[in-house]
Amino acid sequence: MRNASMKAARFYDKGDIRIEDIPEPQVQLGTVGIQVAWCGICGTDLHEFIDGPIFIPPCGHPHPISGEAAPVTMGHEFSGVVYAVGDGVDDIQVGQHVVVEPYIIADDVPTGPYDNYHLSKNMNFIGLGGRGGGLSEKIAVQRRWVHPISDQIPLDQAALIEPLSVGHHAFVRSGAQSGDIALVGGAGPIGLLLSAILKAKGLTVIITELSAKRKEKALEAGVADYVLDPSQVDVVAEVMKITQDRGVDVAFECSSVNKVMDTLVAAMKPTGVVVIVSIWSHPATINVHSVVMKELDIRGTIAYVNDHQETIRLVEQGKINLEPFITQRIALDDLVSQGFETLIHNNESAVKIIVHP
Repeated sequence: MRNASMKAARFYDKGDIRIEDIPEPQVQLGTVGIQVAWCGICGTDLHEFIDGPIFIPPCGHPHPISGEAAPVTMGHEFSGVVYAVGDGVDDIQVGQHVVVEPYIIADDVPTGPYDNYHLSKNMNFIGLGGRGGGLSEKIAVQRRWVHPISDQIPLDQAALIEPLSVGHHAFVRSGAQSGDIALVGGAGPIGLLLSAILKAKGLTVIITELSAKRKEKALEAGVADYVLDPSQVDVVAEVMKITQDRGVDVAFECSSVNKVMDTLVAAMKPTGVVVIVSIWSHPATINVHSVVMKELDIRGTIAYVNDHQETIRLVEQGKINLEPFITQRIALDDLVSQGFETLIHNNESAVKIIVHP
């Protein structure tokens, strides 16, 4: 019997994404079949479209774990409803609402509470390195990457739990505590979602951002206590006023702009922590003298590791409202014309464009 087919967004090469009919996935031993409800478009997807392939294995160079190369199905920020469970899966039911922690990691890598599986060799992501993707009607995913969520959370908002988990991991990396004052450099999607986590965790949040639309969104979503525009004020001087001349406890670099990094270092209190969240495609400089004289910690953070459970809990408890961050809902057929084109030409007004496959 021929396998039923479904629509999927397939990445062939830079600038070449096609909506095609492909066979539905097979729900095998230890996997969960998910009918995709919504899938977000990530900055990473955009980078692949403009400059790729980056995470996506180029045609003829299969990924060492997935064994796949372009063309691959895209999409890694998604929510859905379970339509089938494979043999050996007894703790997830058909009809359950779920999100996916979209990792491609070798089967022998442990994923316990203290395992840094996100840093394991050849790590990649579902929807980039193969194994299907959220920009399709259905996907089959290994049980360990499937996280049940309350069906009280609308499925469109649930698609944002993946990028929200990136913010949660950055918060964990910072060591920040309730009552601390944080400076977030850049109010793009990750800067905003990270700020939502910081507010939920009891921090005071200062955002520095140039774009009028993004400043507006930070205030409207209630994720910033102060929004400072470096074209209008001296950010460091304002931070010193807010902190009674102490400087901020923690800062998060979410822009990959060197000037922002310099501002964060200058605004830190002694012994403060700067976390670099954004992906930098170019070398950067940092004021090492300040790092030495103030005994600062500079830390990197990538993706998430055992962060989904706590992130989901914050959303289920109503401590974070994801609704304001969804700025457009589109159909799969309009992925390039309305999704990618909007993000390329009008990215200031778009936070998250989500796709209904």
